[in-house]
Amino acid sequence: MTRGFDPLPAALALHQARQARSVVSLPTTIAPQDEAEGVAVQHALARHVGIAQPPGFKIGATGARMQAYLGLPGPAGGFMAGAGIHASGASLRFADYVRPGLECELAVRLAHDLPPGPCTQDQAMAAVGELMAGIELVDNRYGAVDTLHMPTMMADQVFHSAAILGTPAPANWRNWDLTTIAGRILVDGVARDNGMGGDLLGHPMRGLAWLASSALAAAFGGLKAGQVVMLGSVTPPVWLDGPARARVEFAGLSAVELSLG
Repeated sequence: MTRGFDPLPAALALHQARQARSVVSLPTTIAPQDEAEGVAVQHALARHVGIAQPPGFKIGATGARMQAYLGLPGPAGGFMAGAGIHASGASLRFADYVRPGLECELAVRLAHDLPPGPCTQDQAMAAVGELMAGIELVDNRYGAVDTLHMPTMMADQVFHSAAILGTPAPANWRNWDLTTIAGRILVDGVARDNGMGGDLLGHPMRGLAWLASSALAAAFGGLKAGQVVMLGSVTPPVWLDGPARARVEFAGLSAVELSLG
């Protein structure tokens, strides 16, 4: 970010598009042009909607299939608003989204802060208090995936719209092999896709370590105890054409359900 970039006009335009449930199309005069500018816009967007310290973050493109799907070389992250974090069994309106989709996720709640800067997988794991299954409700506000403007997508929270969280895992979850934990997503009772914890950068906690080390976390002053982090989807999004009921299951974890009516 070397051109004297002002992130506020893009942040305002993204917020207006979200409120109008319209496709995002930022003029080149205000659109971010690289990852650093995308992060700056996202931080300005959070400030604009009154979020100084987000209740959580999502991580996208932590799996090889997701990276290939989005054309990204590595992970990308976004803040989550409190109004969009729900317990299993939530009912949301299909009409409130442009093109909604569902992702099969593992999620954690932090018990300890992770300050901005380098972070190892072990340090990330030690900061976690709870592990749970989750559904991320994503929304393609950008048009065809192969025409995505990546800095704008990063600015706009990387498809994020809502997170639905299951009951925390039993206390012995730290003894589990999280690389082999198997998950699947069902829509209207039909299994649509599946994956494993190891699909997330080789181990789910590597995504958390990446986030703690990222420019996004640094912009918000690091990760804080109590925040929820969606660690990424073990499957590509399941895009919906109409109202649906979704269920995500991971071995050993309580299932998560969402009704999108």
